[in-house]
Amino acid sequence: MSQSKPDTGNEIETQKQELIAALKACGAVRYGDFTLASGKKSKYYIDIKKASTDPKTLKIIAKQAALRVKEMDVDTVSGVELGGVPLATAVSLETGLPLLIVRKSVKEYGTKSRFVGDLKPENRLVMLEDVTTSGGSVRDAIEVVRETGARVKYVITVVDREEGAKEKLKEADAELMPLVTASDLLK
Repeated sequence: MSQSKPDTGNEIETQKQELIAALKACGAVRYGDFTLASGKKSKYYIDIKKASTDPKTLKIIAKQAALRVKEMDVDTVSGVELGGVPLATAVSLETGLPLLIVRKSVKEYGTKSRFVGDLKPENRLVMLEDVTTSGGSVRDAIEVVRETGARVKYVITVVDREEGAKEKLKEADAELMPLVTASDLLK
């Protein structure tokens, strides 16, 4: 009888609590009046860029995400510019899987590609996202990757604001896996 599942579950829960404490300690959770990228108004803001520039917090994020990635059938870690790039890079280093960066638009110079890194039709990717609200930007990135023939089944987000991203990604046949939710963070 294997005890790896309970140990992994306990380890994920322990790291989740550590991540919540680290996000609060580094100033990633702020209160006030904010307009989100989706255009929605909010009384709180989750600034994961603050977390991804703090080595201690970024390491916690990478370790917790890597635990999830190791349970998936994937061969590439990807992130959408800008917020997903440091997260995906840290997870790539933690797991040893190759990194793919998805640009928001084609550059008009150099290779003129939407992708940085090797992308093949047989690739199976997990996408890393900083914060999900509606899931629109990561869904767009998934569609661009899928146009190449590659597969994206999972999206790991550091924080899900619980405002429709999970459902929107499910419609796109992708599973959202938050490391923490807004409910967890705002307790």
